[in-house]
Amino acid sequence: MYFAALLARTEDGWEASDTELLDNVETLSDLADLAREAAAEDDTVLVLIEQEDAWFGVVRIDGEEDPRIYVSDAAAAARSSYGEILLTDELLGREPDDDPDLDALDLDGTEDGDDEEDDDTVEVAGSGEAVPHGPVGDPQVLDDLGIGEKELKALSEDALTEIAEALGASEVLETVR
Repeated sequence: MYFAALLARTEDGWEASDTELLDNVETLSDLADLAREAAAEDDTVLVLIEQEDAWFGVVRIDGEEDPRIYVSDAAAAARSSYGEILLTDELLGREPDDDPDLDALDLDGTEDGDDEEDDDTVEVAGSGEAVPHGPVGDPQVLDDLGIGEKELKALSEDALTEIAEALGASEVLETVR
């Protein structure tokens, strides 16, 4: 089960709204535009996304600045349509125009090689691209809001609720949950 919400900071605190990302958003740019529409002036907007018991993501939009992203488990997120929006080439440390080495692809299954999957990465279906297990992105995305890198990386199953509590926005988040 997925949950996605926008938390927009205002003069009076945080305002929350739920969103169906798959209906409105196909790219990170679309997500940033959606978040900016929810912002009062150029205030901070957080997009909180979770797949129950698998991963969570935080996207921070501050005015017209580039989005800052943190994903708790890239490999789990890579298997999700929500996660695919967040796992940009830049976030994964890839050049956007990198084409996979066609000589390295196992196209007919007869090539020699180790068939064991690497414990540190998982291949995204059909892409030939490996995505690391574990967190990716900006672990300091919420530092100035009271959630440091250590706390962010330690969040578990109910991460979005814990983030909202730390921000003083748990009641407004619960209204859209």
